[in-house]
Amino acid sequence: MALTTRRGALTTLGAALAGAVALPATSAEAGERKHGPRPLWRAHAHNDYEHPRPLLDALDHRFGSLEADIYLVGDQLLVAHDPEDLDPTRTLESLYLDPLAARVRANHGSVHRGHRKPVQLLVDIKTEGAATYLELDRHLKRYKHLFTTYAHGRVFPGAVTAVISGDRAARTPMEAQTVRRAFYDGRLADLGSSAPASFVPLISDNWTLNFTWLGVGAFPDAERSKLRGIVRASHSRGQKVRFWATPDVAGPARDALWGELLAADVDFLNTDDLAGLEAFLDGRRTA
Repeated sequence: MALTTRRGALTTLGAALAGAVALPATSAEAGERKHGPRPLWRAHAHNDYEHPRPLLDALDHRFGSLEADIYLVGDQLLVAHDPEDLDPTRTLESLYLDPLAARVRANHGSVHRGHRKPVQLLVDIKTEGAATYLELDRHLKRYKHLFTTYAHGRVFPGAVTAVISGDRAARTPMEAQTVRRAFYDGRLADLGSSAPASFVPLISDNWTLNFTWLGVGAFPDAERSKLRGIVRASHSRGQKVRFWATPDVAGPARDALWGELLAADVDFLNTDDLAGLEAFLDGRRTA
């Protein structure tokens, strides 16, 4: 049986949010021609903190999106997948926020040098959502001008777009804010709801709860049609699409499923295999 990504079943305003804020096309294209290999904006590093060099490994592989799980312990936000892995030295600041801020300063305003599109930082809340988010909001406020910000009905692009996933209780305090430095990771149930893309720029869901196909044999026509309908509906509202729990063992099944996701214009491909997804996307000349 195809193995799924480790979290498995647990877990823009227009096109601007969730890593899609960009300069006008002419400037952005000129920048991409002037600098080295372009970032892989569709590449999402699931459980990024489990790599030997959190954040840095993913950025070295040119990823455009990263994921960190957080626990609220006192007033600290600790990064880990399970409670038994908590380490007071592994904070969200030390692994992500401080290095991102330093990199953006060194790159004159961008995470990937010469590419103004924001990198997405998906923050998956593992403890009670409302309290954890409010503490996270206090942390994000310390990094002026780093994050894409929603303020009084307008979105102001930053070098990093933070999107909040995990415990759903985070939604209530987020919706009450007139100024926030983060956005909400929706589910398929949010598709077509009244929540705008300026609050829910991303629609994420568990692949295995919505599709039976895991890359072996032909993709059923009905499931392909369902996938493309989800993407069309999301994109028509300015929202992006991501699925977790997709096959993540190197081989034909994973490549077949990734190929269908690209063909359907799914915005983020989930993986723990940084080199594998980089090679796949490079082989298809897509980002």
